[in-house]
Amino acid sequence: MSDNSPKKTITPRRDFLKAGTAAVAAAGVVSSTPGLSIARSAYPGGSETVRVGLIGCGGRGRGAAGNAMSANSGSVNLTAVADVFEDRVNAAAEQLKVNHGDKVQIKPENKFIGYDAFEKVIGSDDVDLVILTTPPGFRPLHFEKAVEAGKHVFMEKPVAVDAPGVRRVLAANKIAKDKNLLVQVGLQRRHERAYRETISRLKDGAIGDINLLRCYWNGGGVWDRPRQEGDTEMKYQMRNWYYFNWLCGDHINEQHIHNLDVCNWLMDGYPVKAQGQGGREVRTGKNFGQIFDHHLIEYTYDNDCKMYSQCRHIKDAWRNVSEHAHGSEGYCNISGGYIQNNGETVWEYGKGGRGGHQQEHHDLFADMAQGLRPNEGDYGALSTMTAIMGRMATYSGKEITWDQAFGSDLSLADVDAMTSFDDPAPLEPDAEGKYWVPVVGKSWDEVL
Repeated sequence: MSDNSPKKTITPRRDFLKAGTAAVAAAGVVSSTPGLSIARSAYPGGSETVRVGLIGCGGRGRGAAGNAMSANSGSVNLTAVADVFEDRVNAAAEQLKVNHGDKVQIKPENKFIGYDAFEKVIGSDDVDLVILTTPPGFRPLHFEKAVEAGKHVFMEKPVAVDAPGVRRVLAANKIAKDKNLLVQVGLQRRHERAYRETISRLKDGAIGDINLLRCYWNGGGVWDRPRQEGDTEMKYQMRNWYYFNWLCGDHINEQHIHNLDVCNWLMDGYPVKAQGQGGREVRTGKNFGQIFDHHLIEYTYDNDCKMYSQCRHIKDAWRNVSEHAHGSEGYCNISGGYIQNNGETVWEYGKGGRGGHQQEHHDLFADMAQGLRPNEGDYGALSTMTAIMGRMATYSGKEITWDQAFGSDLSLADVDAMTSFDDPAPLEPDAEGKYWVPVVGKSWDEVL
């Protein structure tokens, strides 16, 4: 728990961001320049095929594994799978085999189940690159272990659910760079050609100085799964990971991070503070765990530019997923890929240039085939921290600085110690089956 005083960050913000931005920029140059190689060997071990291990066999995991095997550069085989749920392991292996045929080469002994299953995939000699798509609360542990083992990594966003997790990812990523490991984070908008061209034009001054940003992920919400007979509390929460902060970090972290990351990308930096409001207006039942159904945040960057951020899980309300920039000489609908001046469209990307989930894997394996090892770990971690800082602001009702948020010692769960569904859950329901939910203006120690 924490007090109300600002905390000292582990790394001075400006020094870290300066170094991190330079490193990310360098990685981007390397990965986009044909023939420029930081490693002469094409595939791991000199093989013509990249062998992939999937850790987390839910919908996003199956999708990412399918995208990997559909990459248009080189040969990619799926050789190992892992999940805490046996039914997901079997369903993923079967579905991917139907869709991708001989590219799925999973030996029976390479289907792993349980809390330690990830270690078996990471330790397998049949795996060169791991796909990390478990609930994000486990991402820091899994990423750290993959880097220790010298595996290349594709990991879904967000990469953590609390500040200690973010710092853990950043520390592991430094080691990944030292080992020349490829690290890609599933913030796929950065790989979409329409976004890349639009952001490039904005950075070149197409609308002058940026003085206001807006971004949205407003929708009706996602699935929830009923409690099954015989479920322990841990097993129930693992099935319904989206609604528990120790697993998900709230939907501002799990979904809205995409929009926040686009704004950070444009600004070449991260907000210095945030304040906002949120709550549970409609999705208030026990089945929705503890997360809010709406967040509204005012972020401020170090040049005083504001970013107004909204995300919502409420049906029959205004739906919008987009990012926008307002400048001294015009306006840009970033997600729409067009620029206006005085209400007239002066540039438009046009059709195509989307499909980021597949494009990021095209780029990943094209880089690997050339011996390139780009690294997206830092901006993945810092955009995750941006979302977590926003959650801290809405939960507490306070203005939160980056230094307070990044320096927080509040850890939501000790996932390293978990061994089975019989373990106690980090968040237990009360006698009525309800979960703790932050109270705006009162919950501080439990938030920061």
